[in-house]
Amino acid sequence: MLSLVCACTAADPVPVDASAPRTPESAVAPRAEPAAPDLADAVTRAVADTGAVDLGLAVLDLATGVQTGSRADVPFPTASLSKLVVAVDVLGGDVTEEDRDLLRRALSDSDDDAMNALWTLHDGMGAVERVAAAAGLTATHAPADASQWGDVETSAADVVRLYRHALTALPEPERDFFVAALSSAPRTAADGFEQDFGLLAPGVGAYAKQGWMWYFPAELYLHSAGVVAGRYAVALLSAQSGVDEGTARDHVTAVAKSLAAALVPHG
Repeated sequence: MLSLVCACTAADPVPVDASAPRTPESAVAPRAEPAAPDLADAVTRAVADTGAVDLGLAVLDLATGVQTGSRADVPFPTASLSKLVVAVDVLGGDVTEEDRDLLRRALSDSDDDAMNALWTLHDGMGAVERVAAAAGLTATHAPADASQWGDVETSAADVVRLYRHALTALPEPERDFFVAALSSAPRTAADGFEQDFGLLAPGVGAYAKQGWMWYFPAELYLHSAGVVAGRYAVALLSAQSGVDEGTARDHVTAVAKSLAAALVPHG
């Protein structure tokens, strides 16, 4: 390839060797961006080996608005994902330092005592309806028993829409607080549960809120919902029966890792 460097003026044309090979224009054009991943294919591959797991999955590309999923509109009890709803409601108003402390503990450590206080102080039942209306959530409803915030009902599709709303509608300082709190989640939650599964598993590259709740004697609701690579809102909602806690965590992690590999390919 012929490379010419010159500081010539228009009156002093660059000499060109007509016999030299010409560089095709395509070789010097700006490098094309990688093709956007096929979200539907990524979802299909991720759920292929889930077996008997009752799973609702949704993926929303925050850059393009494209959304897809598998059983994404199926309702599940939220467990601790309801903390996201209350956080968005509180952060959309006048926030005190006490609120910030409670919200940080609820979002990062998944502290139930902090959530109990927020639910009482900020009309949790009303917060669910307010946020559902503001964010366009169609499957999110307050629980029948006002004392049971873990029984707020939602769907995977609604959870990714909730993330989009939080990241676009909250004032910038509150949005940054929300993301920072989720990004600082420790491996072990306030109640001793190991929350480094699903989207918070090592290597996935996400910030997320986790949820877990037992309906004894055998059913475990285990959820992971957050944002991968700063671009893809992902919600994995599961109901698992007849498995131990470690196996249930592994099921959600396998789906999360498959999705992450498809959404943000390396190499």
